[in-house]
Amino acid sequence: MKLSLYFYSTLAIIILASCTSREIPQKSQSDSGQLTQPHLKVVTLADKSKIAMGQTIYVPVYSHIYYENQKEVLYLSATLSIRNTDLSNPIIITSVRYYNTEGKLIKQYLERPVELSPLASMDFIVERTDTSGGSGANFIVEWIAEKDVSKPVVEAVMISAASNQGISFVSPGRIIKNHGNRSP
Repeated sequence: MKLSLYFYSTLAIIILASCTSREIPQKSQSDSGQLTQPHLKVVTLADKSKIAMGQTIYVPVYSHIYYENQKEVLYLSATLSIRNTDLSNPIIITSVRYYNTEGKLIKQYLERPVELSPLASMDFIVERTDTSGGSGANFIVEWIAEKDVSKPVVEAVMISAASNQGISFVSPGRIIKNHGNRSP
């Protein structure tokens, strides 16, 4: 049993180590704020009365977690994933903001709203070496739609791997406000 657990742990580390930034897109925006994912389209918001629905979503993120009674810290990378679950209609992501433990805005990821096609997704990365968020960091994601749509899935995945040990977990988003002319 121990041998097979060791084998699978080692295999997982090898697979993670073999992934490169060429194989997995790492950012939805360049440092200048320009989109780098071809399936996303920058849009201009027109008449707010055309907004049928939307939400503000809070997503907890952890740049590190404690162990050994807060004597040791494990640093984590985080991926915020926004997934349009509607089969037919796009949604518009109007804002993605990253805050630290004290509630201070660290980074605004979008300069302008972007349209997310049906069943498309977009990711935002907080690298393991970026500890500016702290253990109580969070994202605030805002989206709208001009039609009634199924609600998107918004969640963060945190991961850390070293030697033959690794940890990963998911943090789901929580709706803190509804927007639009009709309740989602």
